[in-house]
Amino acid sequence: MVTNVTNFSRSGLFDWMAQRVSAVILATYFVFLIGFVLFHPNLDYAQWHNLFNNKWMRIYSLLALFCLSIHAWVGMWTITTDYLTRMALGKWATGVRFLVQALCGMLMFVIFVWGIQILWGF
Repeated sequence: MVTNVTNFSRSGLFDWMAQRVSAVILATYFVFLIGFVLFHPNLDYAQWHNLFNNKWMRIYSLLALFCLSIHAWVGMWTITTDYLTRMALGKWATGVRFLVQALCGMLMFVIFVWGIQILWGF
């Protein structure tokens, strides 16, 4: 049986809702970006820079980055708890699952911090 030791959320319903809400926010963000590119056929660096120089776009991008982290965490946690089981890995399953989840969590944190540095210039 898989326990919720490494799951930051409290229930399956919370995970489901976080996955759906983050997917909607990510979809709106990428539809906006695709629309911006399509409506600016001769897009140059200055236009792109002006778009991301707006505070509202930086905040929207930060929200999208946060949602990407949530979405990735829930998906990764679900996959590791479904496939890295005692039946598949034997007695090492818990340790391997924890290691994979810890590495993925650290990678997501690094990408999130890196995204903040890119967006806000820290």
